Amino acid sequence: MADSRTASKTSKATKPQRRTGVREAAAQATRDSILKSATKVFAKYGYDGGSVEKISKAAKSYDRMIYYYFGSKEGLFIAVLEGIYQRMDDAEAAIALDASRPVEALTEVIRFVLGYYRKNPEFVTLLNTENLHKGRHISKSLRAREYSSRAVAIISEILASGSAQGLFRKDLVARDIYLLIASTGYFYTSNRHTLTAFLGEPLESPEAITHWENFVIETLLRTVRADDIQEQDNTPPHDEDTTKWQKSQPAQSRARSS
Repeated sequence: MADSRTASKTSKATKPQRRTGVREAAAQATRDSILKSATKVFAKYGYDGGSVEKISKAAKSYDRMIYYYFGSKEGLFIAVLEGIYQRMDDAEAAIALDASRPVEALTEVIRFVLGYYRKNPEFVTLLNTENLHKGRHISKSLRAREYSSRAVAIISEILASGSAQGLFRKDLVARDIYLLIASTGYFYTSNRHTLTAFLGEPLESPEAITHWENFVIETLLRTVRADDIQEQDNTPPHDEDTTKWQKSQPAQSRARSS
């Protein structure tokens, strides 16, 4: 009889826990759905045009749920920005980098950053939106610096290894190299449409993308290279790549780029 009562009590005690787990999973699914929809809506309409109504409709939810989980439209937008930074940070952390081979490691970081911007146009669009607002939303985030710190730390480790091996300059600042890499990928992606019209060259073609990636890698490696190595190597390996790419362009495009 005692065993039966004990089993009954145990059963009653576990049921609320299972129901709580289900509710938590449902709540997390709702929150994730709102975040996913908000990312798309803000990327398409901007912060001002991305209304709570549009987001709740896209998420097949209710306006009150947005306020419940995020407090306000601004709170939701901050969560969206944190989310896009976190996804990039997670993707970067997944790269298998060997800092003991600094040239190869830095090359991989450059390829990753340029490729990530290109494959995730929403990331660029959302950052453009936030810059129009002078960063007033992301500045309220308590997590944003975590992501930038990891990215800079990776580059710092690579630079330290290259310097110790006599391959890289000793006066390099990891933050500067990070900004240089980010700017080459961000600007090319964010302005690809206007630059295509302005330069008269298809910047989104596979040939143009490869050309730019190779140029950025060469430029960055020359920038970090130790002075004695730079003096020994005066070969311009990028010239051949430039010639091949320009030959593939229409005559009018080549004339405008010359």
